[in-house]
Amino acid sequence: MTVLKGANLLLMFLLELCVLGSAIAWGLRLDAPLIVRIPAAVVATAVFVVVWAVFGAAHDARIPVRGWKRAVLEVVWFGAAAVLLGFAWHPIAGAVLFLLWLGNAGLRIAWDQVYTEQAADALRAAQDE
Repeated sequence: MTVLKGANLLLMFLLELCVLGSAIAWGLRLDAPLIVRIPAAVVATAVFVVVWAVFGAAHDARIPVRGWKRAVLEVVWFGAAAVLLGFAWHPIAGAVLFLLWLGNAGLRIAWDQVYTEQAADALRAAQDE
């Protein structure tokens, strides 16, 4: 079971990378001149990076969100990436991305891989020792 749990966390990381790839792909696939597409890709990717760094990073978020707020953040973050991927490539690709995240989230909840306040407190206590 430990291998499966590790694989699920690896999948979460890969899905996070797919979000960034979706933003890049969307920007580069816009029906616009290259001088517009490149900045669009950079800005879209930067927005996703900043939102995740501020609210979503498991241990280093500036304003960490937990519980239902974390669930809303992930639904919006991965949902927006799925929409961008659907526009950039194919709607089925966007749906697959979102469904993979949904299954991953369900397993993270079932296997207690969700970063909670208790986990944060335990991490802080371990660091203080």
